[in-house]
Amino acid sequence: MINVIRELTRIVQAVAQSDSAAEQVDLVVNSISDVMAVDVCSLYLLNGAGDAVLASTKGLSKTAVGKVRLPAKQGLVGRVAATRHSINLADADQHPDYVYVPETGEERFRSFCGVPLVNAGEVLGVLVVQQGVGRQFSEDEEAFLVTLAAQLAMVVHRLPKREDEAKADAAAMTQRLTGVKGASGVAIGVLRLCGEEDVAHAADAQCEDVDAELAQWYELLERARDEVERERKAVEARLTEGVSAIFGAYTLLLSDAMLVDQVAEHIRAGCALPTALRKTISQIEEVFRAMDDPYLKARCEDIHQLGNKLYGLWRNEGGIKESHDDTQPVVLMGRQVGISDIARVKSGMLAGIVCYDGSSLSHSAVLANAMDIPAVMGVKAPKRVSGGETVIVDGNHGVAIVNPTDMLVSEFQKVADEGKELSAQLQLLREADSTTPDGVNMRLYTNTGLLADIAPGLNYGAQGVGLYRTEIPFMVHESFPSEEEQIEVYRQVLRSYRGKPVYMRVLDIGGDKQLPYFPMSEENPALGWRGIRFCLDNSPLLMTQVRAMLRASEGVNNLNILLPMVISGSELDQFHEILQDALSQLDDEGYKIQTPPVGVMVEVPATISQLPFWRDRIDFVSIGSNDLSQYLLALDRNNARVSSRYDHIHPAVLHEIQRVVNTARILHLPISLCGEMASDPVAVALLMGMGVTTVSMSAPKLLRIKWLVRTLPVFHAEKITAMALSMDSAQEIREMVRRELCQLGLEALFSA
Repeated sequence: MINVIRELTRIVQAVAQSDSAAEQVDLVVNSISDVMAVDVCSLYLLNGAGDAVLASTKGLSKTAVGKVRLPAKQGLVGRVAATRHSINLADADQHPDYVYVPETGEERFRSFCGVPLVNAGEVLGVLVVQQGVGRQFSEDEEAFLVTLAAQLAMVVHRLPKREDEAKADAAAMTQRLTGVKGASGVAIGVLRLCGEEDVAHAADAQCEDVDAELAQWYELLERARDEVERERKAVEARLTEGVSAIFGAYTLLLSDAMLVDQVAEHIRAGCALPTALRKTISQIEEVFRAMDDPYLKARCEDIHQLGNKLYGLWRNEGGIKESHDDTQPVVLMGRQVGISDIARVKSGMLAGIVCYDGSSLSHSAVLANAMDIPAVMGVKAPKRVSGGETVIVDGNHGVAIVNPTDMLVSEFQKVADEGKELSAQLQLLREADSTTPDGVNMRLYTNTGLLADIAPGLNYGAQGVGLYRTEIPFMVHESFPSEEEQIEVYRQVLRSYRGKPVYMRVLDIGGDKQLPYFPMSEENPALGWRGIRFCLDNSPLLMTQVRAMLRASEGVNNLNILLPMVISGSELDQFHEILQDALSQLDDEGYKIQTPPVGVMVEVPATISQLPFWRDRIDFVSIGSNDLSQYLLALDRNNARVSSRYDHIHPAVLHEIQRVVNTARILHLPISLCGEMASDPVAVALLMGMGVTTVSMSAPKLLRIKWLVRTLPVFHAEKITAMALSMDSAQEIREMVRRELCQLGLEALFSA
């Protein structure tokens, strides 16, 4: 009997190590043929017309590969693809659907077993084995083939088809790299590779003199702080106003005890400085990488970039080097693109950024957004490039194209010009109000969690902070941060937005967001000890944070406190007891602090029905659309297997949000929404129609949403929403709303 797991693992691992699509397909076919000891194994892939093209074979004529095409739904292969069901025959030529293809030489083989390859509901092809002996394949053999096909469909899904590969070769090695959107816009420039030394490659070594190694570490920290400041000034002087605040994250981390003390501890344990640095950076990265929250997970990249900077300085490779003789726009590309790489590009010549790692929340993406430079994150490293190649960066669709054809360059240049024109027009809206044509005022806030995010929000005209995540100071420490340490961070945020509301969420820790010094293990963390539950069970910790928030708000009085994951009135009562106790303590200590408004996040479905019971205990409601959508749909948007089914425009989500809005209106409670819905033009149009007048989003999206608000009358939005609420398909709703917005002249929201 075939060991399915062992053979499957071996085949999939071998495929992953192959360089080209042709090699991968051939390896699959040859491996199955050997494992099953069959005369023939063939892989047919469906083309755009649904025809089955012989992509690879072991046993049939090699000259037929790429040439034999079975029309859709014809032959046994076509029947397998059409029915999505396997066929196992001892005498294939006796079946009514059998089609003889002389080019393959298959007349010598009587038995036939074919299984479909399906990924995310799409039939990609058919896997076939054949024998000269007329026998039906055993149940074990068929089960192995079915199991292998299910797994291989995910591999095949990522492969370019052979005809696409041929086109790539013919187009002077044009390489299309697909990733995720980092920063919107389109740019064309000359490739420059970023070869920053990686701290992960630091070798294991022991130190001979601990005191000398410690002295070198502290001297290295000072050099790094000086270097960050020099780079900040260089970038600030040459790029957009306020971009230097991006460097605040590095400055904070370079002074953080978790980094400084852990490296020192490794040195005292006998590690050489680069080894101690590598171990510490790896440990801190793992804390963030283990989290499901995309924003917090992306912070591990900040840590890694800082580690690379320190390692480069140790190797005397850091620092701002002389700018290249840039006579053409430059596209920076590398595993990560750091501030040092950007600082080395001549003023005005940086066109785009492409990273092999990262997400839309990466530090490189945040920086690109702040500079209004297109960026694509998480692409596969291109082959055979050395710098100097032409690169198209399509930040609107998360694609980078290396060595594009002249026709592609011409087409994308038109899009880039249109995007620049739109950006210039949107900049005129920075100081404009966000009022609809029929006089309804919308409040547009920003989300933040790092001090480095503050400047972009202000620069794009944010009217406040709709969600400030307080987790970061807790994540980067080696113990719970003190009251004074928290005050320092909170005060900067509150004072930066003086005169504007700041909604600070109390510590939303637990579940996926683990603290390195307070580990928790749960079978189902999404439904576990997190949010307000964790805070109330650790009331001394919550008291310290509440005191820090209150003291930071003294004299500014723009603090609003957000409570996450609340599902019962008793949780609200417990929090108010702590809040009143904190206010009383601070009053006795001589502080003059106003009682801040307190509200709940609607992110757990159970919260919705409880709102009427909480009217006297809350001052406002904030819908957390990301978690609410996931809980309602039971879909993890970060799970590749089901993420395609996730859409916050799903009718169930829309109806529940409408229910929350109606309830808040009856209770006379102010309501806002934060999450990805707030930056999606389709969703915002529907929210306006429901009566939501406050939304909070990432800073770079503010001007686009302001344009939408200033163009779309609320009475029109109400009609759109009424139509949407009568539909049962997210896709149909999205298409309908897009049509309506395009008729108002907002096409550029979806293209440029």
